Amino acid sequence: MDQIAPQTALHTTAAECDAALPDILAAPKDTAPILQLCFRPDYGLRQFPDRLELTVAQGILGERWTKKPWLTLPDGSPDPRIQVSILSKRVMDLCWRDRDHTVHPGDTMIVDMDLGHANLPVGTRLQAGTAVLEVSDKFNNACIKWQNRYGQDSLRWINQRENRPHRLRGILCKIVRDGIVRVDDQLTKL
Repeated sequence: MDQIAPQTALHTTAAECDAALPDILAAPKDTAPILQLCFRPDYGLRQFPDRLELTVAQGILGERWTKKPWLTLPDGSPDPRIQVSILSKRVMDLCWRDRDHTVHPGDTMIVDMDLGHANLPVGTRLQAGTAVLEVSDKFNNACIKWQNRYGQDSLRWINQRENRPHRLRGILCKIVRDGIVRVDDQLTKL
């Protein structure tokens, strides 16, 4: 069971989060390079490959989604709405301060793009390399792990009623067309 870690000097404060919001919301709207890819073979494990293979049926090949998803369908199979997670680089840079001692957030793609609902409503299709994704209706509200790693103030900020439409913790997507995505490919709103 995860214990709640206290807010520390290495965590961003509520005031810092609020001050950063205008810059986060000013991110590009239609296209942005994929700055980093993250592959999660199991809980807490992170690898940073140059490319990933995305499939409708199996998600990211070899990723833990097929074996240990945090969200399942009624039959127990992995919910495709959470196959891919995308996080704003601006939010990651704000919240992930202790990179030597704190694990990477684990999002599949890091981009400098506006991930808010107004820009990317549910159902929006995104080209990522040769793959196509669809923005899910599943809201990413972070979890106790985010609080423990990046602080309670940033978790509260992500989930504040007025901030929820901005999807500050990023977006979740399902894969709708198989393909390969590489670092520096463009993530493009279709």
